[in-house]
Amino acid sequence: MAGRRAVIAPLTVWGHALAALLFGLLALGQWRNPDRGWPQKTFVLALTASALWALAVAGIDPHDVAARVAASIRNIAWLAFMLALVRRADQPARVGEASVLAVYAMAILLAVGAAGIAVVETRPFDAKTLAALTETRLGLRMMGAVAALLLVRHLHGIAGPAARGWIRPTVAALATMWTLDAAVFAAGYASGVWLAPLIVMRGFGMAGAALVFALAAHRGGDWSLSMSRTVAMRSLSVIGLALYAVLTLLLIGLADRLGGPNGRILQAAAVFGTTAALLTLVSTPWLRAWTKVKVAKHFFRHRYDYRAEWQRFTETLGTPGEGAAPLAERIVKAVADLTDSPSGLLLVAAGGTLEAGAAWKWNDRPPADSDDRLARHLAVTARIVELDAVRAAPDGEEAAIVPGWIRERRDAWAIVPLLHGTSLVGAILLARPPVDRALDWEDLDLLRVAGRQAASYLAEDRAHAKLADAARFDEFNRRFAFILHDIKNLVSGLTLVARNAEKHADNPAFRTDMVATLQDSATRMNALLARLSQHHQPLAEAAQPVDVAALALRVAVARQAQQAVEVRGSGVACAQPGRLEQVLGHLIQNAVEASASDAIVSVEIVQTPSSVAVEIVDRGCGMSPAFVRDQLFRPFASSKPGGFGIGAYEARQLIEAMGASIAVDSREGEGTRFRLLLPAAPALESAA
Repeated sequence: MAGRRAVIAPLTVWGHALAALLFGLLALGQWRNPDRGWPQKTFVLALTASALWALAVAGIDPHDVAARVAASIRNIAWLAFMLALVRRADQPARVGEASVLAVYAMAILLAVGAAGIAVVETRPFDAKTLAALTETRLGLRMMGAVAALLLVRHLHGIAGPAARGWIRPTVAALATMWTLDAAVFAAGYASGVWLAPLIVMRGFGMAGAALVFALAAHRGGDWSLSMSRTVAMRSLSVIGLALYAVLTLLLIGLADRLGGPNGRILQAAAVFGTTAALLTLVSTPWLRAWTKVKVAKHFFRHRYDYRAEWQRFTETLGTPGEGAAPLAERIVKAVADLTDSPSGLLLVAAGGTLEAGAAWKWNDRPPADSDDRLARHLAVTARIVELDAVRAAPDGEEAAIVPGWIRERRDAWAIVPLLHGTSLVGAILLARPPVDRALDWEDLDLLRVAGRQAASYLAEDRAHAKLADAARFDEFNRRFAFILHDIKNLVSGLTLVARNAEKHADNPAFRTDMVATLQDSATRMNALLARLSQHHQPLAEAAQPVDVAALALRVAVARQAQQAVEVRGSGVACAQPGRLEQVLGHLIQNAVEASASDAIVSVEIVQTPSSVAVEIVDRGCGMSPAFVRDQLFRPFASSKPGGFGIGAYEARQLIEAMGASIAVDSREGEGTRFRLLLPAAPALESAA
């Protein structure tokens, strides 16, 4: 044992002497720094106090009253340095009111109390009293080290990106210093004796901390910090939990000392009571709102973290997701969240008045109001109406235009206009936040900008709705145009049948052909009416082998009363029968209308191993190259008097949808040749 002490004692001296030398040199170097701001001054003071403390431990004794008082001075100096950094992070006048200052004060008082007890211990007391004083001093030292570690965590949290280069080594050095202290005093408090190896370790650890402080001083510029609201809230939460733990430990200790035989019951009651109180506070929405207000008031220049608030605002509006609330309700929520309002109501501009629209957590439906004065006032002034000010001045201008049901609701807090350009889209009625307060300039500016952004979302949503309506009308008109073209073809056929009926009414073959034509026309008219319905959905038709000659012959027979149509050749194509019949109908009808009454329209079908070519040829008036190039396949462009210009356009749409192609060759005065190129049926391809 004596040999062990002979080794440990020199190590204690060497370690603390080395720490004293390093801290002293660093303090001297920093004293020459021209910067004399508070962080720099307190840094030099803390380095000097650390050097003197280490010198006292090395030169006198770790248990001497001088070393113990020097340790308290060292701790207070480092706390002052940390507080100076925090004050540099924001307005000094505001940070002086911050809740975190209470923790600094508590840590300083613990250091002062420990130093005071160390001085009192030098007086002659009996062994029992001295043991109680020592236990109390060690407990204060241990709690002071824990509080300091919490403040170190807070210091690291408020550092902005620009300060990370030096704040990390600073925090590491401070954490090392107080972690070693906490270990030494916790071991002494638990065992009642000093553990010499821990004291040796503390000496060399402090020497290492001095080197890390030197690195931080070399990297650190102006010792400035910037604080994050999120980190501030989390740090306060950690500090609150630490205070809760300290309070619980104190109550347990008091119960043990004063409770006597009932001490165990009192300890259980203390733990249960403090836990119930903590859970009650944490589950209270008011506490969170109050904390946010206090943090914004005392830690920051501005009430809002505009970047975070705007990200949350746009995320609520722009990412609905599956099963999300409608846009109007999300808009109300996004605006209400900015001010922590618990609910809100959208008032929609309609017919010059404001009508109740979507609501977010609004508990009733307001009465109808036909008064347009509030809408006109918001549209002209773009002002946010503060309802508390309206109630305070019942004879004012705004009191006369705000509806009575709004004034009578004490939880109604503000009316935010939603302006898109110069037009009033609506307004949002916000409920009073949990922590009541008056609207200030930051609230008004943020709500004004948010109102315009929300109005743009509403206006865009309405524009999309109008575009959807226009698209439905466009689709209806498109169907109607195609159907009108088909009706024209039907009317032409029926007119020809009616004209020929006067000449050939006694001919049985004509009567048979006429009945077949009428039946076919009625069937096609019913199909056209079905297509005209807005609920009509064309049946999906699969591609299949189609006898093109048989299909063309059926179409030709339907036109036989109008014009002679010849079908030559054969072929089996892979196509959709209904669409191909429509295409042939359009092209043959166009050829019939372009031909003289005694001319013949021919349909020629040629089969190849990979394709089927269909040519519809007429000897009519033909078309110019410019018309074929620029007008033929455009809707509503026609070279025929009274034509609709739909047939060729729809034919190309249908033929391309089947994966086929269409080409045209036309000469004015000679006629026109349409050529369809369809894929051959798979069976024919494989056979080839």
